[in-house]
Amino acid sequence: MQRNSTYKKSLTPSFIYVVIFILYESLSSIYLFLPPLFAVLFVLFVRALHKEDVTLAFVVSLCLIIFEADKGYILFTSIIYFAIAYKFIMPKIIQSMNCYWCINISYVLLAYLGFFLFNAILSKVFLLSLPSISYYTIYYIVVEFLIVSIL
Repeated sequence: MQRNSTYKKSLTPSFIYVVIFILYESLSSIYLFLPPLFAVLFVLFVRALHKEDVTLAFVVSLCLIIFEADKGYILFTSIIYFAIAYKFIMPKIIQSMNCYWCINISYVLLAYLGFFLFNAILSKVFLLSLPSISYYTIYYIVVEFLIVSIL
């Protein structure tokens, strides 16, 4: 497969990031103090769609599939939720808020709490067991808010 000579972006670092994410995700399943970086993936997904970067969108989608497989969610639910949130919810939030920190906290809250509500709706529709939420989620929201603020 040949690539356009004007497009010099290498694909190797992207897949190295996926391998590192696989290792980190397996460690976050063992050690609960490591956040699963779900909100960080949401921010990266939003940026990839905003910049129309297909490579980054593919890498983030691959990481989301790994996240779903590790945590036991239905396949492609996070990608569908992120696309819906990007298209319908995020423009309203960005339009109504001028505060950079407020938008960052809304990204993190929307990622965790919105995805929980989305899975709860799916479980009701398809008669599946309800997803559970724990106190670790509050810790993950705080830690990932700090990480998203650095990005």
